[in-house]
Amino acid sequence: MTETLSPADELAALKPATWPNESAEYRKARTAQLDLLDEQRRHIQRVAARRRALPPGGEVPQDYRFEGADGSVTLSRMFGDHDTLIIYCMMYGPERKAGCPMCSAMLDAWDGEARHIQKRAALAVVAGSPIARILDYARDRGWTGLQFYSDPSGDFWADYNHDRDADDPAYVVFRRDPDGTLRHFYSAEGGTEIADPGQDPHNAPDMNPLWVLRDTTPEGRGAEWYPRLDD
Repeated sequence: MTETLSPADELAALKPATWPNESAEYRKARTAQLDLLDEQRRHIQRVAARRRALPPGGEVPQDYRFEGADGSVTLSRMFGDHDTLIIYCMMYGPERKAGCPMCSAMLDAWDGEARHIQKRAALAVVAGSPIARILDYARDRGWTGLQFYSDPSGDFWADYNHDRDADDPAYVVFRRDPDGTLRHFYSAEGGTEIADPGQDPHNAPDMNPLWVLRDTTPEGRGAEWYPRLDD
């Protein structure tokens, strides 16, 4: 049975907030925006529900081997006690002098959330540089909650980030079936080819709280502003 939801505009008008010295024009526009925000919340939930209902993804072609802080580890071992594994491919290949500023800004935020995320799913960050170099960079950034790995063969990167030598980001989720089979569950897809005019391609909702917060400001996220490592 499908639950009937109240129209968003009716919900928005139930208990409008008021702020000091606001005009009637501001309140009318703000209440109208609340209508859109309620629809946005519902749409996010619809997208998430459709994602959870995806058919089984492809079986992982091999038990990829990575290098971590404690030595060699396979993809299956990275699940730990969980049946879900989230992997973020950070742009920090051997040719880079430092990690990608955009990746680093996001991981600055994720590092604090990692202990909460890892209560429900395993979380790993993979990069193309040697593991010692990755760990040095993590220490320089002050990251203590995230788990870092190197993909020395490039096999994982080639299969799940399009190109063995690419220095591109990727967000990949894997699922372990009850029989132990590892499957690809979800990856962020799309790039510049799906970006709207004047906008950078980004996930929706955005996984970097930097942009979520900036979207609530008068200036917005800006078309030409990016984080820098020395800020």
